[in-house]
This record gives sequence, structure tokens and C-alpha cells, in this order.
Amino acid sequence: MDVNMESLKVMVIDDSKTIRRTAETLLKKVGCTVVTATDGFDALAKIADSRPDIIFVDIMMPRLDGYQTCALIKNNSEFKDTPVIMLSSKDGLFDKAKGRIVGSDEYLTKPFSKSELLGAIEEHVTAS
Repeated sequence: MDVNMESLKVMVIDDSKTIRRTAETLLKKVGCTVVTATDGFDALAKIADSRPDIIFVDIMMPRLDGYQTCALIKNNSEFKDTPVIMLSSKDGLFDKAKGRIVGSDEYLTKPFSKSELLGAIEEHVTAS
């Protein structure tokens, strides 16, 4: 399956400016449109407008963490099929399990590589 990255809209939710910028740079290089958000509330406000094809969300964030954000996205009938990839600096079994419980589609440990980021997109976004 070959995913055309140029038609994809990707959302990156992370309270770290460095992570947002890194992901945005990598994704824009392959032609993706990137929407960034600083936390869950910011993201939820932007999801309806931007309608991303895939969402990367950091777990540890102020106000609304990644688990809560993912659960809210997956509980919304309009966005429940949007792939959500959890990002965490911890590579713990508990975190991965909790991510699955709230409906995340995959779990990437930070710092992620370009191939991990693009691999997750290719695996979870169906070619349209």
C-alpha cells in the first residue's frame, strides 16, 4: 500500500515546541499538511476545522493529557476512525496498555525517527 503523503493532513499535539517543530519539519518535507496544537484543549478546538487524517498526541501534557485527548477523539462518532498515535518519552508497558484502552492505534517512544513517524502514517492511513 502506498500512501500519498502529499494529500495528508497530520495533527501533532505536544506541549513541547521542539517536538512539534521536529515533527512538522519532517512531515512537511514529505508533503504533508501539518496542524499543530499545544495541548488537548487546543487540539479539540482544531480537529473539527482541520479534519486530520491522522493524529499524533503526546501523553504528558498539562490540562488535558494524551489519554484523555485520545479518549475524547475516539468517543466522537465523527472522528472515532481517525488513527491516533500516542507519543511518550517513557517506553513503559503500562503506558502502552493504557494507550490501547483509550483507543490509540499505536505508541511511539520519543525521540522518534523520521522512519518511525512515516511508518506509522503508512500503516494507519488507508490510501484514498
